[in-house]
Amino acid sequence: QVQLVESGGGLVQAGGSLRLSCAASGRFYRTYDMGWFRQAPGKEREFVAGINRSGSSTRYADFVKDRFTISRDNANNTVYLQMNSLKPEDTAVYYCAAGPDYRMARVAYWGKGTLVTVSS
Repeated sequence: QVQLVESGGGLVQAGGSLRLSCAASGRFYRTYDMGWFRQAPGKEREFVAGINRSGSSTRYADFVKDRFTISRDNANNTVYLQMNSLKPEDTAVYYCAAGPDYRMARVAYWGKGTLVTVSS
């Protein structure tokens, strides 16, 4: 079983940056593609970014493209989401996910989430 623990959330002003981390444990971590989702208050959970096993391929939702960057450090079993130029509409709980597809059409494991609040 893969355990996922997010960190790095917090309060930031519009235009600022945050770096989220997802620490993964479990012997099969490297066999999974990884991704990030978010869920804003009163809205559906939505895909943010995904990355394949080696880190050679990534995919982003249109609303974060050119602002967010997903990466992974397999030696340390950690996935990152660098968030720049944050907007109030980015406010949400951000969840780390592991699955068989970097497009995150299927998710096998979820983290518990970390809250990101962007003030105007």
